[in-house]
This record gives sequence, C-alpha cells and structure tokens, in this order.
Amino acid sequence: MMAGSPALLLLLSLGLCFTGAQGQGNTMAVSFLNGSMKHPQEGQRLELKCHTYKTSWGVSWIRLDKDGNLHFIVYISKSSRTTFPGNKRASSQFEVSKQGSSYRLVVKSFRARDQGTYFCIAHVNQVLHFSSGQPAFFPVTTTTAAPTTLTATTQSSQVTMKDISRHSPDPGTGNKNMLNSTCEVFLWVRVAGTCLLLLTAITITIMHCQSKLHPDTLQRFLEPHTTEHRSFLQDNGLSPYCPHAAIAYPGHREC
Repeated sequence: MMAGSPALLLLLSLGLCFTGAQGQGNTMAVSFLNGSMKHPQEGQRLELKCHTYKTSWGVSWIRLDKDGNLHFIVYISKSSRTTFPGNKRASSQFEVSKQGSSYRLVVKSFRARDQGTYFCIAHVNQVLHFSSGQPAFFPVTTTTAAPTTLTATTQSSQVTMKDISRHSPDPGTGNKNMLNSTCEVFLWVRVAGTCLLLLTAITITIMHCQSKLHPDTLQRFLEPHTTEHRSFLQDNGLSPYCPHAAIAYPGHREC
C-alpha cells in the first residue's frame, strides 16, 4: 500500500463531481460480498465487490484510512491484468478477480492496518468515476462494567469511612473529656477542703461560746491537767486554777 498525495485527493474530488454529472444510471458501488456482514473481525478473510455499469472498464481499488490518507491497493484492467504498488503483479496480502462487470478485492487476513473506507475508481474517456465507499472497521467495544464496579467500590469506601468515623472516638473529644475529669477532681478537693475548714471553724466557735457561758466547764476540763503540773505552774508564777493568770495578783479574781 502507498500513502496518497494531494494530487490524488484532488482527483478524488473531481471524480465525485463527474460521477454526479453522469446520472443515477452510471453509479458505481462497493459493498461486502457477504451482505449480512457488518464489521470484519481480526484475522478474518474479507471480500469486497465493486459493481460497474460497463464491462469494458478497468478499475483501481483505494482505501481511505481513519486519518484521512488515501492508499492505492491495486489496478485491474478489463482483461483482468493486475498491477500492485511497485508495479508488482501479485500481492501476499490481497487477491483480485473480475466477473463480468464486478471486480472483487479480497483481504486475506484482515488486520488493524487494513481498516478504512474502500472505494473503486474507473478512468474512462478522461473522466473519473468513483464508487460509493464501504467502511470496514472492527466492532466498537463498549465496557460498562468497569465504571459500575468503580462506582460501587467508591460508595463502599465512603460507607466504610463513615462507619469508622462514626464508631471510632475522636482524639480531640477524648482529650477534652480527660481534661474535664481532672478539673472535676480538683474542684471536689477544693470543695471538700473548704467544707472541712468551715466545720473546724464552726466547732471552735461553738466551744469558745460554751466556755464563756459556762466557765466552770473549762475549769473542770483544765483541772486534771493543772493538778498534774501544779508545781510547774507555781514555779512560773501561774495559778493552777487559772493557768493564764499570774499569782502575783492575789486580789485578782480567778478565771
């Protein structure tokens, strides 16, 4: 096969114009030999036919690839003489034949390089006649399972993350709870200490008031202790009945 040139593209355009001027009775057509075929398969034997309205014509087969490049395949004369690129008489890739006004092209093993739209051209009396094109491409494969699987996996991941977030403790919340517990302990210690001091003060106040109202009670409370240390108190000038008063004042009222 050989890549097309701008001149060949120009000829193709002119040929389409001339073909339209010939009328409906002079049209050429290319189709699959097997009318039920839609798409060729990898490695399949592909057969195409080009129908002309005159048996005295020779035709050329060309292919337009998906990139817009034209490729010359073979020329078949009206006497079934073939010419392939490089002026070769045969090809290991293609087979051609002529039956009446139909010209056949066979792709022995269809590959990705053979994909494109196939045309046949007839050059008669300085006029180019172009056939309609026959697309020959592999079937388009659509994969819808992968996006569905990806979506399901993503949703599963989101649900898992939500569940983990919902059941796992928040580190910030744990620290906050620990701090609150510590503060509560200190608060209760302070409250307990305050209550103890308040209870002690109340007790001292009650005893002090009772000692003023009942001095004999304090005397009786102190008497056992003053009797035991009587000699010590006298030596220091204190009265054993009123230890806080000095004996130096005999006229002083005891306690």
